[in-house]
This record gives sequence, structure tokens and C-alpha cells, in this order.
Amino acid sequence: MKKKDPIEIANIKIVQDDGPNRRAFIGDFKDPIHFGVHSGVKAFYKIETDIEYPSTLDHIIAAAGG
Repeated sequence: MKKKDPIEIANIKIVQDDGPNRRAFIGDFKDPIHFGVHSGVKAFYKIETDIEYPSTLDHIIAAAGG
């Protein structure tokens, strides 16, 4: 089997902010994607945050559904 060059290599940088909040800088996009916790996720993990963001799972589901 002949080795093929990759079509795309993800260039992603994750920055951990306060608590569960993170920012993902993806490729050449200027604005980061925000990850964190909200409502039911906060209740499940018994944590509080000043700012609510979509969870990692929310982003995965949105990507798969889109």
C-alpha cells in the first residue's frame, strides 16, 4: 500500500482559563471557540462558574449534526 500525504493537519491550541473554561484557537481563525459548562453539566459536576459556555460534548454533537 502506498503511503499518502495527509489532506489536512489540524493546528489547534487549547488555553485553560478559570475553572472548566477553555479556549480553542483553530488554524488561522482569529476568534477562539469557547468551551466550558452550563446548566445540567454544572449541576452534575456540582460546580459554579461566572460564565456559561457550551460543553465539549455540545460542540461534538453540533459538528456531527451539521
